[in-house]
Amino acid sequence: MTSSYRQHDPTLAALGKEFVFHIEEVNETTLHYVRGGEGSTVVLIHGFPQDWFEYHAIMPRLARRFTVVAVDLRGVGGSAATPCGYDAANMAQDTHELISQLKLEPVYLVGHDIGGMVTFAFMRRFPEATRGAMILDAPIPRIEGWNEAMTGPAVWHVGFMQVPGLAEKLVADRTVDYLDYFFRFGKFSPSEREHYVKEAYGKVSQLHAMFEIYRAFPANEKFNAAQRGRNDVPLFFGAGDHSPFAKLVPKFADGYGYTAGRIAGYQTRKDKI
Repeated sequence: MTSSYRQHDPTLAALGKEFVFHIEEVNETTLHYVRGGEGSTVVLIHGFPQDWFEYHAIMPRLARRFTVVAVDLRGVGGSAATPCGYDAANMAQDTHELISQLKLEPVYLVGHDIGGMVTFAFMRRFPEATRGAMILDAPIPRIEGWNEAMTGPAVWHVGFMQVPGLAEKLVADRTVDYLDYFFRFGKFSPSEREHYVKEAYGKVSQLHAMFEIYRAFPANEKFNAAQRGRNDVPLFFGAGDHSPFAKLVPKFADGYGYTAGRIAGYQTRKDKI
């Protein structure tokens, strides 16, 4: 259903009048999403430390050819936080119920980081609802190389956020400083940083949800361990040359029966999108 939730938010106005905020009840929670455009549906699923706004620069362009749905994961941004249910398979269920209720399936899925884990779970659980999937810079738990990827200094935060209760106590009064550590690895504008700090993870419940997503990694490993072999969903799995997960791409391909390849290097500029 259309909601009054932040309908006058400047981030929405910047997208153009065809985009509207919505709230939908699904899977014993409520999801916030932004929708615009017409055509086959592309569902955009964000990573950490972002929310739906991660995709705002490309959404107007996608809307020229597609129905675009950018969703906030459970507990993040405008989506309701719940005591549990943050494993990738259950959040894939959230997304599946959303597109089913909106009568949009089958869909294309794009998932970055944590959103890539959810995208993978979705395409495995609901192949009939998936036209194709794109997973970007996302380690997939339990694939070959996962343990190696989780032991480097770049992922120190994974273990930290999984400790029950401790992360909340140490970060609660230092949320801005904590998130700023991760923002320094990307090209975030001051307005983008402000949005993520205030709207995506500014509440205690949102902060807790963020940690619960990481605490669900063991459940994700268990789910993925049962998903050996490919299915018929077309999949693009990629990582940037400087991504700590770039080396996982061929291992993922080998483990699930896909073919690894390489796209020639390229650069994008946000002002040219």
